[in-house]
Amino acid sequence: MESETTILIVDDHQGFRRCARALLEADGFTVVGEADDGEGAISAIDSLRPDVVLLDVQLPDMDGFAVLSRLDESAPAVVLVSSRDASDYDDLIPASGARGFITKADLSGSALRSLLP
Repeated sequence: MESETTILIVDDHQGFRRCARALLEADGFTVVGEADDGEGAISAIDSLRPDVVLLDVQLPDMDGFAVLSRLDESAPAVVLVSSRDASDYDDLIPASGARGFITKADLSGSALRSLLP
């Protein structure tokens, strides 16, 4: 994966967005934007055209699965994140169309790269 991979971080907690930005930029990713809810994510995806969206499952207006359902085939790769374990979401993750899932505690550049082509 090239160092110029662009990322949009979607999470309703500013502290997590700040930490994720610092961590991913230190690992060579370029964070092009942030959003704090689902509608903001959809708008930012359309305007910023990132390569990857790091998408929190629990958002205030709609969950990450609802955001995914509103994206079309030209959408960027989406990696879901949550403070909860993947097993809490049963079959929703594989059925969502996301590239994969990372717990917030396990987020790293290498973990993200492992889910991308």
